[in-house]
Amino acid sequence: MAEQKSAKYKRILLKLSGEALMGEMDFGIDPKVLDRMALEIAQLRGIGVQVGLVIGGGNLFRGKALSEAGLDRVAGDHMGMLATVMNALAMRDALERASMPTRVMSAIPMSGVVDHYDRRSAIRALDSGDVVIFSAGTGNPFFTTDSAACLRGIEINADLVLKATNVDGVYTADPKKDPTAEKYDRLTYEEVLEKQLGVMDLTAIVLAQDHKMPLRVYDMNESGVLARLMTGGSDGTLIVSEE
Repeated sequence: MAEQKSAKYKRILLKLSGEALMGEMDFGIDPKVLDRMALEIAQLRGIGVQVGLVIGGGNLFRGKALSEAGLDRVAGDHMGMLATVMNALAMRDALERASMPTRVMSAIPMSGVVDHYDRRSAIRALDSGDVVIFSAGTGNPFFTTDSAACLRGIEINADLVLKATNVDGVYTADPKKDPTAEKYDRLTYEEVLEKQLGVMDLTAIVLAQDHKMPLRVYDMNESGVLARLMTGGSDGTLIVSEE
């Protein structure tokens, strides 16, 4: 029997976009994507990695488009936060069907539906082996779920923030539009800002940079990639602060 590799990281924060949950659909949640992500996360738990999760809401609601059409931006952002809670409930169901204890915490109080976010409770849950899903963003309008992912990652003392995308890393340009685009294996946050690479919004990047939180961007469609990254794999693009 092959020896199981040990994990390089003890605790991670995984960021999934809402759009990622759509799979091949135009709207909503693809159950196949939920089940696949639950299986990937189960593999991490099997090698002792503690997993925090932040999910966007763009598959259910996009406040920006409506705000441009006249909807109040704050109202739109609050609606987007509720969409992330819906996604979190769906992911919790998939994880629990895969026999993984899971807690959903919301940055806005939703008594009787999910727990209100509390940092110490979240860390205790992670230490006990629960997957913790952080929903409702930061609880404040004008902040993206990317910013929420970096914030929660810093708060729970994660070793790494991972951003799941549909591309296998960060490129000099959009590889789907520009065939000459070249992939970066490693970047500094300073380079990301200087080159305006659009990995995350400015607030998220600066927050991660200030707290020296490493970030890895990877392709979520590649089977087994998360477990590989946890045991020393180099898939995707690693972003770190200058030494």
